[in-house]
Amino acid sequence: MSIAAQIAAINKELENTKATLVAVSKTKPNEDIWEAYEAGQRIFGENMAQEMTEKHEALPKDIKWHMIGHLQTNKVKYIAPYVSLIESVDSLKLLQEINKQAVKNKRVIDCLLQIYIADEETKFGLGFDEAIEILRSEELTQLTNLRICGLMGIATNTDNEKQIKEEYYELKTFFDGVKLSYFRKDEHFNILSMGMSADYKIAIDQGSTLVRLGSTIFGKRVIKHWKNN
Repeated sequence: MSIAAQIAAINKELENTKATLVAVSKTKPNEDIWEAYEAGQRIFGENMAQEMTEKHEALPKDIKWHMIGHLQTNKVKYIAPYVSLIESVDSLKLLQEINKQAVKNKRVIDCLLQIYIADEETKFGLGFDEAIEILRSEELTQLTNLRICGLMGIATNTDNEKQIKEEYYELKTFFDGVKLSYFRKDEHFNILSMGMSADYKIAIDQGSTLVRLGSTIFGKRVIKHWKNN
């Protein structure tokens, strides 16, 4: 099935849900992204600052680029001029750097707090307590050039669907609690990014509003090594 046909099929699947598709284009050539773009896809996810910036410069400017990978503070300056959403914020220090670069670019940058929900040490993210600590902090109130729009989580890479469901249920419950406690009157806090190619159907059932799909659209990814990431 072509990239365009895959996108059409996924969007049909998402029609009666709250979820929007993020096409994960990391390691994919611009030709593949063009094909997805011509099929109507406008949101693309990357996990490397340099790769995303090179693609941003070469591709249409109405593409909304999401940073979905672990972001180092020294890379924020490269994506701050154009990034649409940083989904992978996992520290107050990173928030402070995003705000600093947003000020320089006269922008307000939308962010998601990445919450650690997987039973895997290799995953990044904030613990529930750490996220609450940031939300309660005086420092956060001073960061006026960023906007926290929701949460993101990556489930354990396992065939155990019950475990994945429980992890996403836990994150959705936490999301609801955070919204009620800290963003009750904030219409922008409405994004819950959960679900990748292997588990997005479970994520949608648990309330995801963004699904991040790569191999489902583009096929198996080719590993490239990008310098300075």
